[in-house]
Amino acid sequence: MLETSSRLLALLSLLQSRPDWPGRELAERLGVSTRTIRNDIDRLRELGYPVEAGRGPTGAYRLGPGAKLPPLLLDDEEAVAVAIGLRAGTGVSGIAESSARALTKLDQMLPHRLRRQIAALYDSTSKAPENLDTNVDDPEVDTTSLTAIASAIRDRHWLRFDYLVPTEAEDAFDGTPSAPSGRKLVEPYRLVNWRRRWYLVGRDPEDATWAAYRVDWTTPLGPTGRVFTPCPLPDEDYTAFVLRNVAATGWKVHARITVLAPAGEVLARIHAAVGVVEPLDDETCVLVTGGDSLETIAVYIGMLGLDFRVTSPPGLVTHLRTLGARYLSAVGSPL
Repeated sequence: MLETSSRLLALLSLLQSRPDWPGRELAERLGVSTRTIRNDIDRLRELGYPVEAGRGPTGAYRLGPGAKLPPLLLDDEEAVAVAIGLRAGTGVSGIAESSARALTKLDQMLPHRLRRQIAALYDSTSKAPENLDTNVDDPEVDTTSLTAIASAIRDRHWLRFDYLVPTEAEDAFDGTPSAPSGRKLVEPYRLVNWRRRWYLVGRDPEDATWAAYRVDWTTPLGPTGRVFTPCPLPDEDYTAFVLRNVAATGWKVHARITVLAPAGEVLARIHAAVGVVEPLDDETCVLVTGGDSLETIAVYIGMLGLDFRVTSPPGLVTHLRTLGARYLSAVGSPL
């Protein structure tokens, strides 16, 4: 039988490992009576741990939320997994500093043998760049903005925020983004993370229109406290909505490209999130696409493997001429 202090730590570890534990099962795990478990639960409560108990003979114990974060008890595998995850998290936009602080605290508490295991893995590993599909740095997202938006979604509160679309996105092509700059008041429904960017799907309570907002372009203005009655997106596929919205209006740079091929053939060669295809006739179509830079768009359309014509935006036309001359020069052919 474990000593009382060791048994309390083991009991706390079990309570943290899953939501509910019947008293009889806890007693079997720790090799004690159910009465001892009840006494140990009382001791944990005296130490400030909010252990809840269900009623009836099959009632279970649960570690409830408290006023402060209790110490986490991790086994060896869990500690190593958390440390590796935190080291990977130091490269995530917006949480690098907090991840580094948490990792420092964990390293200080790890046994020497585990610290050596983790250090060996970290020292022998090289990390390659993650953002390989664009020459633009990933956007920084304020974690306080994410949590404020998530809280509004959870509580079904209207969300008020300032939305600042970069100038290059507003002037990218004919027409402005579906969510132009300005102060917004929306019913928030879902956060969607795609390609290292965060989007908020919201509904305008005045005209019932839907839009996807880049979170890094968003500054929440504080809780409104105004509850709304949910009116979900008709098909409730918020991720698909974001992908369609981004393809049409959510990039910094947009382009309308005439492709000399049937719409079906173009659709078969691209992901639905890359762009919107509009058929012109049986042999040609228009691809509405975008990216965070002209260079990225040029790569995308070159990978189609189909003939195309580009007339806008002017910057893309100029870039393609420069790129074409560079390629021809590379093989010794004049423009």
